Amino acid sequence: MSSMALSVVLDKHIRRLCLDQFPCGTGSWRKGGISSDTETLTEDTDTLLDLLSCPHSPWHHDEPWSPQAAALQRVAVVEPERLDTDFVCSYFRKLRIVDKDVSVIDKYLLKFCNLQELVLSANRICEISAENLPRTLKVLELRANQLCALGRLAISPPPRLQYLGLAANYLGSRRDVAHLTGRQWPELVCLDLSECDFGEQRPLLKALGTLPCLRTLVLEGNPFTLAPSYPGFAVDALPRLCYLDAAWIAPEERHRYRGMARMRHLLVDWASTTVRVGRMQGVPDPSLDAVPDAPEFPVVSYSYFVSYMFFSHHTTAYREVAAGATVRGQDLAAEQTQTPSKKSDKETLVSIVAEGSKDLSSSIESRHRTSSQSWSDCVDFGDTLTFVVRDLSSFKKFLHRGLRLFIEQEKTLSWPAEASDDVVGQGTVDKKGKQAKAKDKRKKAAVELVAEPPTATVMASAHVSLRGLLDGHEKVDILCDFGSLRKDPPGEDGSRSSENVIADNKSKDESKKKGAGPGGARAGNRKPSTAKGSRKGRGSEERDGDTPTQTETATVELSVELKKWRHASEVAPLTPANS
Repeated sequence: MSSMALSVVLDKHIRRLCLDQFPCGTGSWRKGGISSDTETLTEDTDTLLDLLSCPHSPWHHDEPWSPQAAALQRVAVVEPERLDTDFVCSYFRKLRIVDKDVSVIDKYLLKFCNLQELVLSANRICEISAENLPRTLKVLELRANQLCALGRLAISPPPRLQYLGLAANYLGSRRDVAHLTGRQWPELVCLDLSECDFGEQRPLLKALGTLPCLRTLVLEGNPFTLAPSYPGFAVDALPRLCYLDAAWIAPEERHRYRGMARMRHLLVDWASTTVRVGRMQGVPDPSLDAVPDAPEFPVVSYSYFVSYMFFSHHTTAYREVAAGATVRGQDLAAEQTQTPSKKSDKETLVSIVAEGSKDLSSSIESRHRTSSQSWSDCVDFGDTLTFVVRDLSSFKKFLHRGLRLFIEQEKTLSWPAEASDDVVGQGTVDKKGKQAKAKDKRKKAAVELVAEPPTATVMASAHVSLRGLLDGHEKVDILCDFGSLRKDPPGEDGSRSSENVIADNKSKDESKKKGAGPGGARAGNRKPSTAKGSRKGRGSEERDGDTPTQTETATVELSVELKKWRHASEVAPLTPANS
């Protein structure tokens, strides 16, 4: 894509004002003007001004790029003789050129010698030189551009600049930090560095502490803001600051964080995130899909769990699940070791601690799952998993993308154990006593089931947005809606839809291999009438020919919380002196 200079865009906007055309300028349409045609209609000044100000006039224009545009048109009506290039450029105080593909700030901007506010958001500016900016500038907004460095902008910038907006750019290097000091910006009052790539908190705050007039600072969206030390470190390190991330810093808040910035040896380059999976509702009862007249074996059982992909370093800090539940299916590369719990017996939580590599290159997205639970109308997993992350830049990108949540069904086929020969042989000893006893043993042996390894199937998935954690929120509570998971009921001829058939293909294949004949899913040998009766009232009210009038949707409660230190005393146990 070719480069676009700011001068080209500004020239186009100014020409669109038509300062030398009707009703502006010194044309034959002005009363008292020079005209060779005595019959030409002329208008007085008030009438021409009305044509510019009337909302229904074709010559009325609302120019969002500058509030001085409409005023300049009125000057072109009242005093058209004053219009020249220097006058027009010097008339502007504010310019707003947004999303115009501007990539070059050329010296043409210096003609705007009285310019105080320049907004260049959402363009393609990779570099900007301070020598091409008017010295009168007080506000400079460069949000959502492609700035990679502040080198040329920080070389003798406008001395009166009070607001600098650098949000959503590719800034964050140590050189950028060195260019954000009071030497370059002596009168800067407000600075917006949100959604950049600053990963080290302490050097940046040290540099910003040299800005003598800084009162408002926006840092949310940077990787280091995900650490538990933020915003405590920022509040304590910048005592003159009044607003942080658009929120006023109350005296009570500053008192809570007092002393945190002096903890020099404290590591603040990590984030702790807790993911909790709560209740699941709306999953259809698998027994309703039981095939009538199915063979007795295999016996099919179903269980359910929720899984998701999350960012980590092969390991997690700790996991909490309901007491007595099993922890299964964790995709952890390091070995998990269970530590003695310090909680009382009445508490229903246990912890499993996993320690692993701290190598930053090992940052991955791994799949995690809750424990399996049998079906019920409402399944409360109560699963809590805490992740400790050191690669904050990559973690920020993960939060931008969000995560995917899956509802999975685990299907287990169970077959009867074979009766042993010694039990069968006992039936020939005594026709009345011992033979009856042997039959009881055979019957007992026949009901002993051997389960095959379960097979998991993804029933539904949903995308979960985590942008709120980047926007300053410490916790995101979401009720994930997966839509309806109910399958079509069997037709009048007993046939089933393709979705229902696929669900039973696995069990049929296994039945054929075992010699049990064409089998299907079976749970409890429910009769068709019982299944039909159970179907009513389970989120799908059937009336007049089994027509559903209400469909229940599957939902899962999910919360994701970033750990934040709310008081300086919470940090003390983590310092080397107290460890």
